[in-house]
Amino acid sequence: MPERRGRSRAFDSLAPGEGVGAGRTQDARMGRPENKENPMIYELYYWPSVQGRGEFVRLAMEEGRAQYVDVARGSGKGAGIAAMMRFLAGRAEKTPFAPPFLKVGRLLIGQTANILQFLGTRHGLTPRAEAGRLWTHQLQLTIADFVVEIHDTHHPVAGSLYYEDQKKEASRRSTDFVKNRMPKYLGYFEKVLAQNASGKRYLIGAHLTYADLSMFQVIAGLSYAFPSAMRKDARKYPRLLAHHSRIQDRPRIAAYLASPRRIPFNNDGIFRYYPELDADRLRR
Repeated sequence: MPERRGRSRAFDSLAPGEGVGAGRTQDARMGRPENKENPMIYELYYWPSVQGRGEFVRLAMEEGRAQYVDVARGSGKGAGIAAMMRFLAGRAEKTPFAPPFLKVGRLLIGQTANILQFLGTRHGLTPRAEAGRLWTHQLQLTIADFVVEIHDTHHPVAGSLYYEDQKKEASRRSTDFVKNRMPKYLGYFEKVLAQNASGKRYLIGAHLTYADLSMFQVIAGLSYAFPSAMRKDARKYPRLLAHHSRIQDRPRIAAYLASPRRIPFNNDGIFRYYPELDADRLRR
């Protein structure tokens, strides 16, 4: 259900994203044209009003030309939040812990990195060699750790409390995050790009992977949540920022960002803009 302003969901540490889209459609089918090589329609289950961890999955499906249904954002029979909650409350042996999860025929796949690993092999978004697939998955798991720390800048005490109930702690956490944790992660991924023996365009090898799409999402989200910090430190991460622009300009991604399928940033997600957190860091 929609979250009250300033609070974090109990089910899931919420959302990243880039606010280019122009709202939401009520049509449950919101994916791209069907890929003839992978004609199955995927059913994505995630909260309808935030980008969240579901956005990492959406980006992969958009770039991979997958046909998908964003179930909780739809209306009618078998759609909406109620359809998602029925799965979470179900008694199936492999019930997911929380969204996002993906239904593919009889398969029900949970956890963002797990979903992306599945989609990557089906849509050409991961290397063919085992070593490359493992490296891609490793980077995705590191991104997942980063996302948790980003979320905790505004909810450092508890996800069940409102931001307003932990503003003092959030200020301390954000100051440390921007000073220490954000440079540690961004510096690492800058190094990954620099050390890619196949070129500096992508994180892994010579071709785009789902980890590249996820890194794009992280940079977009940080630029929204901590605009002053990102502007100040931009010179430290030239490869990452060029990488972000490169992914943003890919035809399928650009079309997605300009479409209503892309949920705008908002302060109910993982990436939230609180001016006092960004400005507070600059005074230290």
